[in-house]
Amino acid sequence: MPVLAPINIGPLVISQPVILAPMTGVTDLPFRRIVKRYGAGLTVTEMIASQAMVRETRQSLQKAAWDPSEEPVSMQLAGCDPQIMADAAKLNADRGAAIIDINMGCPVKKVVNGDAGSALMRDLPLAARLIEATVKAVDLPVTVKMRMGWDHGSLNAPELARIAEDLGVKLITVHGRTRCQLYKGVADWAFVAKVKAATTLPVIVNGDINSLDDVDTALAQSGADGVMIGRGAYGKPWLLGQAIDWLVHGNRRPDPALGEQYAVIVEHYNAMLELYGSEVGVNMARKHLGWYTKGLHGSADFRNAVNQQANPAIVLAMLNDFYAPLIDAASNDLAIAA
Repeated sequence: MPVLAPINIGPLVISQPVILAPMTGVTDLPFRRIVKRYGAGLTVTEMIASQAMVRETRQSLQKAAWDPSEEPVSMQLAGCDPQIMADAAKLNADRGAAIIDINMGCPVKKVVNGDAGSALMRDLPLAARLIEATVKAVDLPVTVKMRMGWDHGSLNAPELARIAEDLGVKLITVHGRTRCQLYKGVADWAFVAKVKAATTLPVIVNGDINSLDDVDTALAQSGADGVMIGRGAYGKPWLLGQAIDWLVHGNRRPDPALGEQYAVIVEHYNAMLELYGSEVGVNMARKHLGWYTKGLHGSADFRNAVNQQANPAIVLAMLNDFYAPLIDAASNDLAIAA
């Protein structure tokens, strides 16, 4: 079992470098708040388009919303224009960000076609100008999240990491896939060791970390200074806290009891309705309901039914009806075992 040491991100000390990945449409304020309560060394906002941030669009301000319980909070920006990135970084600094993270890893076509995200790994001079402008614009530490490269013919993450370090970046995160892989295949944690060898900065390993065994293996293969967990936390906002317990105390903390899980879902659902409004909130929450209930008895039928429902009060009633017998059965099993 690897033992993680605290890491420094500029003047900030992250005592437990188990980090929640930025995921568009997932790691909004309601989700991050729950993850942080269960335990996370650092949370990162959803990716915010720098141009939208400068215009202060409603959506960008929603994505930039954060809770004092998250402090220090990292805000992730994406873009391809150095001046706009610098302006957006200044705005987020003024809004209370502790860290500015630059997205150079997003593989989504809409982002890449705008020469942002992982497209920057095809243009290292532009990537350098973007980093330099952002670092100079703020007094906050700047970090970069990247992939291994655009494709397996151009695995240039070590080179980009060296450039970033020379320009004043304070931490590198590497998702162990290329852009062209999207989310297919498996993450190559061992490749991250090449980035670690190329820089003196703290390096975080990311990609396919879905369990405590994955945490161990990813750290062992990469030699990284910490882990970033993304899709592994779908429906399991407690996973990062479990990873911290494991790495710090050697304790494999079980998942919360079903009654606690139900309470978390209701809290999460209501918080999404409050943030987005009823119509948008109901639609955005559906994927979370699917993730939370996955693997439970009758979950497929429940998801099919609840996904057709637009009334949030009825959704909450359906959740209660779904969980109540499962919670009762689990309580009876515990009573018999005792």
